[in-house]
Amino acid sequence: MESPPSIETVQQALQALYSDPDVVGKERASVWLGELQRSVHAWQIADQLLTLHQSLESCYFAAQTMRTKIQYAFHELPENVHQSLRDSLLEHAGKVTSDTAHVIVTQLSLALADLSLQMPSWKNSVQDLVQKFGSNASQLSFLLEVLIVLPEEISSRSLRLGANRRQEVIEELKTASQVIMQLLNGCIENMSSDVQIQTKVLKCMSSWYNIDAIPEHVVHTKLFSAPFDALVAKDCSSGLHEAATECICSALYCVEDMSSHPAKAEALFNAVLHLSEPYHRTVAEEDIDKSLNYTRIFTELAESFLEAITTAPNKGLGDFRVLELLLMCVGHYQYEVAEVTFNYWYKLSEDLYQKNSSELNEVFKPYIQRLIIALCEHCTMDPDHEGVLEASDDFYDFRQRVSELIKDVIFIVGSSTCFTHMFQNLKNQTTQSTWDMSEASLFIMAAVAKNILPDENEVVPQVVQAVMSIPNTAHIAVRCTTLQLLGELCEWIESHPHVIDPVLQYLLAGLQEPRLASVAATSLQSISTVCKDHMKTHCEGLIHIAQAVDTFNISNDAATGLLRGVATILATMPHDKCTEGMSQLCSFQTNGLSKLLTGGSDTPKQGAADDPTVWLDRLAAIFRYTTPLVENGSVHPCLPVIQEVWPVLSQACTKYQADVRIIERCCRCIRFAIRCLGKSSSPLLQPLVPQMVTLYQVHSHSCFLYLGSILVDEYGSDKDCTQGLIDMYQHFCPPTFKLLEEQNGLRNHPDTVDDLFRLSLRFIQRAPRAFLQSVAAKPVLMCAIAACSVDHKDANASVMKFITELIRAATNKDEREDFEVRSTLVRSLLQEHGQSLTHSLVHSIVFCLPTYMCADIADVIYEIMQVDRPTFCVWLENVLKAMSTENTAGAIKVTHKQLTDFHKAVTSAEKVTPISDALREFARLYR
Repeated sequence: MESPPSIETVQQALQALYSDPDVVGKERASVWLGELQRSVHAWQIADQLLTLHQSLESCYFAAQTMRTKIQYAFHELPENVHQSLRDSLLEHAGKVTSDTAHVIVTQLSLALADLSLQMPSWKNSVQDLVQKFGSNASQLSFLLEVLIVLPEEISSRSLRLGANRRQEVIEELKTASQVIMQLLNGCIENMSSDVQIQTKVLKCMSSWYNIDAIPEHVVHTKLFSAPFDALVAKDCSSGLHEAATECICSALYCVEDMSSHPAKAEALFNAVLHLSEPYHRTVAEEDIDKSLNYTRIFTELAESFLEAITTAPNKGLGDFRVLELLLMCVGHYQYEVAEVTFNYWYKLSEDLYQKNSSELNEVFKPYIQRLIIALCEHCTMDPDHEGVLEASDDFYDFRQRVSELIKDVIFIVGSSTCFTHMFQNLKNQTTQSTWDMSEASLFIMAAVAKNILPDENEVVPQVVQAVMSIPNTAHIAVRCTTLQLLGELCEWIESHPHVIDPVLQYLLAGLQEPRLASVAATSLQSISTVCKDHMKTHCEGLIHIAQAVDTFNISNDAATGLLRGVATILATMPHDKCTEGMSQLCSFQTNGLSKLLTGGSDTPKQGAADDPTVWLDRLAAIFRYTTPLVENGSVHPCLPVIQEVWPVLSQACTKYQADVRIIERCCRCIRFAIRCLGKSSSPLLQPLVPQMVTLYQVHSHSCFLYLGSILVDEYGSDKDCTQGLIDMYQHFCPPTFKLLEEQNGLRNHPDTVDDLFRLSLRFIQRAPRAFLQSVAAKPVLMCAIAACSVDHKDANASVMKFITELIRAATNKDEREDFEVRSTLVRSLLQEHGQSLTHSLVHSIVFCLPTYMCADIADVIYEIMQVDRPTFCVWLENVLKAMSTENTAGAIKVTHKQLTDFHKAVTSAEKVTPISDALREFARLYR
């Protein structure tokens, strides 16, 4: 948009957007207005619309435009117009009253907050805002809205304030805290009947607590007690109750470092302990939302005082009344309330595990026992429930989270102790006891079963005998959980092979029941995998079961798992038996796949009857887990089977070549076939590679690149295969580069980036000289430099690993004889592209990537310095000099000293960790 449109044109577009019944007209107006907002003219247009104040729609559009421009495009404005923008925005805000639409209030509040944060020349902005709006009752709500969002926006990623400006702002807000406290105290005292104002006051307190800008002496004011007073009040509205909860939780989070806030910590601790009575009231009144709020507070209290609780248990601020509060909430009749506390129990168990003190564990053991008992009660199903729990059920998800939590905390109590206690519950049940109580105890037992020592000979044998004595007339959910329990006891069963036969009979009976078939198959897989050495005599029968798997009502995942178990057993068999058994397993799958190849659709829908992924997944499982030991020179027992299967897989690749979902499954299947055979897979190379290259030219599915990396990994070191693999790579590159050179191609195709550089990495590891001498080496490095900024975790990691290993080839004197050639080739590439690589690395971590990716960038920089540290010092200096001129908008983001300190820290580092630390701190200066 080269010239500014007239206000009339803008208003016509807004009229079309909000009122035109023609959908096409609406879309056209929306696109045009979007272009206007992105243009530099939006500043002036938004200001004019706010001045005219003609309609709700135009004012909202203007306020939202002003907010987004300040948030994302503040750099467009020269510093000399900042003050006029501020004055204009304050003037527009001065027109806000209690009747102004909330959406406009929100946008103007954010605009003012973001402006004050990005405008260093606006000193004492908080005092100015309070002075301008604080004395007018009709504008007090707007002022509080600004003061709520101001601290929140400090951490906004879109603003990118930088560490220096952020710290400067926080210090300014701390200085203004006295003004804020006076304002909020006045609101509490003078407007106690206005629930909306009271709610905003507490939200404001919460925001300022979050930046630690509330001084210690707040504990002696009404402001400190206000949220507690609200929570105690019987008639507290839900909105005020929520705001009070947030306020207290923010305050508790703030005092986690108790040494810095001793007065606030003690005052909060004592005040929260007095909230148990109003919590009980909400339980009696069945007000779940308020019960949840109290539970959040109690959990935050426990988390903030975790260190005191574990270092000085039941003393001072480590008072165990906090644990009593949490267990009180765990005892709530709704499991959603108990679930709020889970994070604390995780943290407590992690802390105790790190301390590794049996004496300390004993102190907490009674509380964890009570926790498990309460969780067992929560896991009890409705006695009227019919059937088994569905995975889509919320209660099913809750029970899974309970199982994970128990696995985390069970070391405090002891698995055998818990297992024995739950079994005792089962034995103590009377004829009046309902099935659901038994099922809950069995469920808890299943959660800890894998932790039972294999040599346990007192309780587990009784449990196994009791489980297998449960009649077919028992509730289906009980039988389901017993099947799960047996699967979880697989390691104990391995040490007690005499129970394998009856356990298998029990599981096979479960396979016959449609509602139990999937869980029975999963448990059968676990036992087959762990007890494979004891299962050889059952292998033939299991193969027959696997061939008949589609006659059972089980999920495809369970069927695939069952095949995995059988394949694991096959790997332990004599080679002739392994070949025969694998052939039987595969033939059933290839028969099903062949039928689809001759009669099915080329683009079947997922889950349809003609979806070939069912058969491909099963074949992949067979190839993946049939891994027999093969001596050098021996014929691989799986080779004849995979050679029989290959034509079918090849036909599948051709038939479904346009469907990326199916092609990925085909490649995965071939990948495991190659991994299964290792070097014995060479007969597959000649038909496979040409087909991959041909299909990739047409469809460019990245899974072919991944499959190529598997081939290079297996055969790259074989000189007879190297040139053929390089030819394959050079055929892959043109369509790949074409895809990635599209607009936003690197960002839009992270899988292709990931697989391209995984393949390139394999060449560097297996055939470095051949790769570096190929015509593809230079363009691939240039592509890697461009891809440094890709923020996809896996894709970026592959790029960085490739560059790291590429540069390391110049210094890594391995057993190969071509070190000098490799070193020369790498140094030549670096001499030409080192400056652009350094620029890309630094700019990527500062402006594009999350800080956790610093380690990968540091690896690359370290390797560059191992090759030529003096030249890298110059490259880095050039990058930093250019960045020093990019500090704009009047906010000096980085000082000269910080730039030089960073340069020194990186270039003097002798290890990777200091480089990573320096990058992380430097990136924060720009965020």
